[in-house]
Amino acid sequence: MKESQYVDVCERTERKDERIRLRNTRTGAVGLTFGCTLDGETVQVELESGELDSWSPNECEEVK
Repeated sequence: MKESQYVDVCERTERKDERIRLRNTRTGAVGLTFGCTLDGETVQVELESGELDSWSPNECEEVK
């Protein structure tokens, strides 16, 4: 995802308490956001299996 999309997803996740559905373009895994690390530029996601993971913005996209 582009930097502007990453910032938007983080704003919605952190400030509006939205859980955004993302897909990892490398693995195909789908998860819901629950946090962002702006310094490290990662998105924390809860996978459909319940596992937690963090993804780089360049390896994920929003699922609409």
